Amino acid sequence: MSGMYVLIKLAGEREIHIVESLFWRQLPTIPFVLIWLLLKGQWPRLRTKRLGAHARRAMYGMVGMSLNFAAVTLLPLAEATALNFTTVFWAVILSAVILKENVGYWRWGAVLIGFVGVLAIAKPGAGGISLSGASVALAGAFMIALISIQIRNLSISEEPFLIVFYFSVFTAPVFALVLPFVATPHDVGDWCILFGLALLGLFGQLVLTASLRFAPVSTVIIMDYSGLIWATLFGWIVFEQLPTPATWVGAPLIIGAALLVAWREHQKTSA
Repeated sequence: MSGMYVLIKLAGEREIHIVESLFWRQLPTIPFVLIWLLLKGQWPRLRTKRLGAHARRAMYGMVGMSLNFAAVTLLPLAEATALNFTTVFWAVILSAVILKENVGYWRWGAVLIGFVGVLAIAKPGAGGISLSGASVALAGAFMIALISIQIRNLSISEEPFLIVFYFSVFTAPVFALVLPFVATPHDVGDWCILFGLALLGLFGQLVLTASLRFAPVSTVIIMDYSGLIWATLFGWIVFEQLPTPATWVGAPLIIGAALLVAWREHQKTSA
């Protein structure tokens, strides 16, 4: 996924409109799932009685993905990745407000520490990273948290591949309708970036889904934070950008607080 974000940022630098990146990110999922089901002779697995729920998830997902793509173009990779980790804190807040879950002192404390880390990275009023970029990244993280609640509800009756498939089915045509108004001619380099973006996005989605079959969620969440290592490395090699000193302070606070939330979730479910 970090590799995909590199290509999104490169696409932005080559003035490829974000809608084109979003369209090519979504499109491959549809033929991949259809061919896979055709080869297995399992077309009936596409049936769903919750088309409206899939449409709502797609609407929120379209907004969230657009915000996250925009954040990558507006911020250095490491900072965009670190701020994306605040999804965990938004999820805690939403679980208390929407699901009426009992959130204890540990998780509220973790949320507070996490947002202190956000302030450390953004350094508002002190010449930190772009505040508009930070705001977009935080909004994208909030949308991911909101979407996670929808996916949790959909997962009660729907298979993971079906949720992914209908997300693309609903969103790819919307992006396609906008393409004629924003698309520009591309050279071979542009098409290589878009093709790579589509390929890495699909592959990343598949391995992330598969990871949940072979390891508990708590383990997968911890591994997800390795994305900051890759983002820092790619940012240095490809864009000659290293995290600011403030990011070295704020990112550990965000990751540590997120791990605390994951630990408390594990304690709660295993109790």
